[in-house]
Amino acid sequence: MGRVLGEDFAPLLVAARDGDEVSFAALWRELQPSLLRYLTVAAGGAAEDLASETWLRVARSLGSFDGDEHGFRGWVFTIARHRLLDWRRREGRARTVPRPVEALDGRGGADDPAAEAMNRLSTDAALRLLARLPADQAEVVMLRAVAGLDVPHVARVLGKRPGTVRVLAHRGLRRLAELLAVDASEDPSAGVVTP
Repeated sequence: MGRVLGEDFAPLLVAARDGDEVSFAALWRELQPSLLRYLTVAAGGAAEDLASETWLRVARSLGSFDGDEHGFRGWVFTIARHRLLDWRRREGRARTVPRPVEALDGRGGADDPAAEAMNRLSTDAALRLLARLPADQAEVVMLRAVAGLDVPHVARVLGKRPGTVRVLAHRGLRRLAELLAVDASEDPSAGVVTP
C-alpha cells in the first residue's frame, strides 16, 4: 500500500489546493506507484497514459474533494477507474493488440541493489499472475491489496455492493492460490527466492 501520510495529509491537501506544487508532488509520490500497478494490471501498456489522465483530473478537481486521506485515496482510484473505463470503451471500438504487463515502479535506486532486483522480480511475477485473473477479480484484488482500500471504498470505486466486492476478492485470491500451485508444480523453483 505504500507509506501513509497520516497527520501530514491535511496540511498537504490544503497547500496543494492553494497551488503548492511541492505539496501536490508529495500526494502524487504517495499514490503513483500503487496507481500505476493497478492500471498496469487493468490496462497493460496504457497504464502510464491513464495515470497521467487521472492526475490531470485530480489537479483540476482538487478543490472539490472533501475528506480524509483514505477518502482521498478512494477518490483518486475512482477517477482512475473512470479513465480506465473510458479507455476500454475507446479500445473496444478500435483494433487492439495485446500488451505485456510491465513493471512500472518509478522509485529511485535503493541502498541494496540486489534486494531491489529481487523485489522487482517478485513484483513483476505478481503483476503477471494478477493479469491472469478475470478482469473484475484482478481489479478488486489490486484495489484491496495494492491501493490499500477497504471494502466500502472499493465498492464505491467500482460501483458494486460490498458483498460483491468480498466475493470477487475471495474468488480472486482463491484463483491466485490455484495459479501459484499450478506454477509451483510445473516449476518447483517458481516463487522461491533465495538470497
